[in-house]
Formats: sequence, structure tokens, C-alpha cells
Amino acid sequence: MTSGTPFPSNLTEIDQLTRSDHSYLNEEDQCYFLGEYTARQSYSYSDTNSLIMNLKKKMDRRNEYEWRYKTRDITRAGTALGNALHPEWLNTAAFVPIPPSKAKHDPMYDDRMSQVIAAMRPQNPVDCRELIIQTTSTDAAHESDNRPSPRDILRLYELDHSLIEPRPLKIVICDDVLTTGAHFKAAKTILTQEFPDAVIIGCFIARRVPEAVDVENFIEDWDD
Repeated sequence: MTSGTPFPSNLTEIDQLTRSDHSYLNEEDQCYFLGEYTARQSYSYSDTNSLIMNLKKKMDRRNEYEWRYKTRDITRAGTALGNALHPEWLNTAAFVPIPPSKAKHDPMYDDRMSQVIAAMRPQNPVDCRELIIQTTSTDAAHESDNRPSPRDILRLYELDHSLIEPRPLKIVICDDVLTTGAHFKAAKTILTQEFPDAVIIGCFIARRVPEAVDVENFIEDWDD
């Protein structure tokens, strides 16, 4: 995407041409995205870059003028996802946000994805459940040179058993940016263990378009 390109209104499926950009995904992973985010580029590079950067504004900026752009783009992102998803999924699926890097007790905890899901259909809310809890605060993955594996992330996750019922038959895991796919795989693993009969897909506001240095990813064997 280049400057001036509007934020997309339709979902695109991760397929055999794009799956290799996201190291931990395989053919069994059904994932969709709206826009393409280009790392290390500015707000002005694309509408998607601007939206993602606004969403990621940290909680300590809440009292700053710029916070209005985060609030605006939470609504924008939720509206776009709600319009792009089939009504059957909106009506029957449980939408599970991937938890942020900070635990709930941390003052920097940011529930932006729960807010995005709530904005999908504010007059007739979808079934949004914060089923996955991150137990320990960590550095945000996009701010670290050492990206965690699904196994690393899974060690930090636990289920909120108070939200398990009614047991969903369809689950949509939601996050802002699909990068390596590690957080999606960890979330899918813990949810599959609890809901083995559920159809689970991933839905992302954007996928990260890799730079040349990211083409070769070092990945530990997730199957061993």
C-alpha cells in the first residue's frame, strides 16, 4: 500500500502466496486481514499504517491531544471488521481478543482489541469474551528484537473459566497486526484444548508486510 491508499473494506485470506510471510502459520490456520502494515514507515506511508500506529498509542498518552486519534480509529477498525464479516459469524461466533502485552493489573494495560470488537456492531453487540488472560506483563513484541515463539507466549496464557459457557462452536481470534503468527498460534492452541469441536479462525486489522531482513525467519519446531 502506498500513501493515499484508503483503508480496505474487505477481508483477504492468508493463502499460499502470503503464508510464508508469517512464520508460524500453516495450511490448517484460517486467517483473514483487512489492510497491510509496513513496519518502520511513518503515519503518512499508508492509511493502514496511520490507523495501526494510532491504535498502538500507549495508555500513558491518554491525556494528550493525540489520544482522540486512537479513539477514532478504534471505531474505524471495528466498523470495518463488522462490515467485512459475514452476518452469520457476527451472530453465532465468540470473538476473543488476543490479550495485550501487559497484564490486567498493569497501569499500561490496553484493551483496545476488546473495544474494536465492541465497535463492530454497537447497537447489537457481538459475543465478545476476554477468554485468554496474560498472567505477566512483557515488552510489546513489536518493540523487541527477540520475538517470542508460540510456546513462549503459551506459558503466559491462561483461560478465564468464568467465561467458558455457553460453549462456542465458532471462535474468531482478533488482533490488530498479524506478524509472525506466534500470538495467534498460542491463542488457538489454548482455545482448541478447551473447545476441541469449535471452528477457530483469525481476524486481523492488518498483516505486517515483511522487510527483506525478515524473509528468513528462525523458527523452533512447534511440533516437538
